Amino acid sequence: MAAFGMSEEITPVASGFVARFGELTLPAALGPDDRVVLLSEEELDGFEPASGYWRRTVARSELEWLVLIRTVGTFGGEPCIVLDEDDDGLHIAYTGHSGMKAEALGYWMVDHGAYEVVVPREEVFSIRVERIPVP
Repeated sequence: MAAFGMSEEITPVASGFVARFGELTLPAALGPDDRVVLLSEEELDGFEPASGYWRRTVARSELEWLVLIRTVGTFGGEPCIVLDEDDDGLHIAYTGHSGMKAEALGYWMVDHGAYEVVVPREEVFSIRVERIPVP
């Protein structure tokens, strides 16, 4: 699990699910009816090809664990989640509770109660990766 180790230079990652299936730890997507779709960049036993990757649908009960991974931080003293990183900086979403504070910090409303902005990476502090178990 070294890939999720803490360091001063955390590379922000997009949010997503990760599952432990047998000896494998793989990106996952939640499917309908308590199913989970496991994704792989290489061919694995029991996986079928899908545009550019391999996939396998399993029951949740077949997994050892399932977690949501997300990169969070602080911008302008307020909590945020990192959505993406590009040449312009970090694309973040406000996770606080005050629309007025969000707008004062320069966020724009993308949906009712949802605020996002792109800021220089050095303006986002306390960046860390959270692993949230999915019951």
